[in-house]
Amino acid sequence: MSVTDYLRQNRQKHLDELFDFVRIPSVSAKSEHRDDTRRAAEWLADRMREAGLTAVELIATTGHPIVLGEWRGAPAGAPTFVVYGHYDVQPAEPLEEWKSEPFEPTVRDGRLYARGSVDDKGQLYLHLKAVQAHLETNGTLPVNVVFVVEGEEEVGSPNLERFLEANAERLRCDAVMISDTTMFAPGLPSITIGLRGMAYMEVRVQGPAVDLHSGAYGGAVVNPANALARIVAQLHDADGRITIPGFYDRVAALTDAERAQIAGLPFTEEGLREEVGAPALGGEKGFGALERIWARPTLDVNGLLSGYTGEGAKTVLPSKAMAKVSMRLVPDQDHREVERIFTDFVQSLAPAGVTVTVEALHGGAAWYAQPEGPIFDAASRALARAFGKEPVFIREGGSIPIVEVFRKQFGAPAVLIGFGLPGENAHAPNEWMSIDNYQRGAEAIALMYEELA
Repeated sequence: MSVTDYLRQNRQKHLDELFDFVRIPSVSAKSEHRDDTRRAAEWLADRMREAGLTAVELIATTGHPIVLGEWRGAPAGAPTFVVYGHYDVQPAEPLEEWKSEPFEPTVRDGRLYARGSVDDKGQLYLHLKAVQAHLETNGTLPVNVVFVVEGEEEVGSPNLERFLEANAERLRCDAVMISDTTMFAPGLPSITIGLRGMAYMEVRVQGPAVDLHSGAYGGAVVNPANALARIVAQLHDADGRITIPGFYDRVAALTDAERAQIAGLPFTEEGLREEVGAPALGGEKGFGALERIWARPTLDVNGLLSGYTGEGAKTVLPSKAMAKVSMRLVPDQDHREVERIFTDFVQSLAPAGVTVTVEALHGGAAWYAQPEGPIFDAASRALARAFGKEPVFIREGGSIPIVEVFRKQFGAPAVLIGFGLPGENAHAPNEWMSIDNYQRGAEAIALMYEELA
């Protein structure tokens, strides 16, 4: 029996297993789900043992455990692959916007709706099924495979880098496989070769000691909400460029070849506008939408909080205001340097009468790779066999900071093969994954091992 025959004969069984996985509310950000998150780790470890991995353990951290699963039965001298993923998920709120229960898997129109279905339980689990297909049908793999699965990706991976450093020799590898990204379009297999980095900041503006009556004190006391609004408004110029001094000093420019490759993809800006439901697109002048999303740095306010926001009127002059601000970074920006210059600039904009404090919450480096070498060749051939189309090479605007950590720690190429789709609502209500992509994805990864052989 071939590996694809095995996967096709066991499709429903493997889908039912994924249903059980997503039923576990492994929300790493919430303390009330700490036991659930550990339960997801234990569930995954059990499935690794059933799949045929010969060394499986839960590694304790100061937060949620890392699941380590190894199969090292390849011929002498064979390369070693690390498969990275995460079993933790985002909070499901706002619950009222879900059409079905977030932790009760529901199938509609060929999609599996559940929190974690695509980010990242479904994409991780298909890798395990691909390995199991080889071990069940061939009894072996052409490479050694090590699964490193964390439970803290959604909270910034605070413990994984230390774990990789402490186990550098044990985890030394020739390539890292990750599926936590998307395909460019339905039916079009894609290999991601670039991710943006991140600098995530919190800005707090403090004015009077307590909220004040806006009639009795307005005009004599500086309003922190007004002050914060003025600060935020000065972070971009009229052309959409970020005004922080030195912000663009290390930005790697796109080459003409890269811009041509992006322009050749099946994409329209009007299609993007319709997808997001916005009246118009915007951004930095002089660049197309995909260039802005994939290869240009950005600064966005993610949240604002101040004063009275309940029903009706309350004439309050708030004592404080707060903004959450994320900056997506590109090669060769350093997130620590960006955190410093952002802090300095924001504080320089503070008017008299308020105190401004800035805190860096988390950050990570951008990543880019040239798609060259046997692993990329094998992945391309396998994707073409599974999907019937040659894959495209794309970037993504999001961040997976640990990819660059893997590159620095092991000097090994990272191969990002995503099986999500645009509009999949990762991090939002009604998250879903295409069931066809889940099944074809498992076949593609299994075929990749065949191609490597």
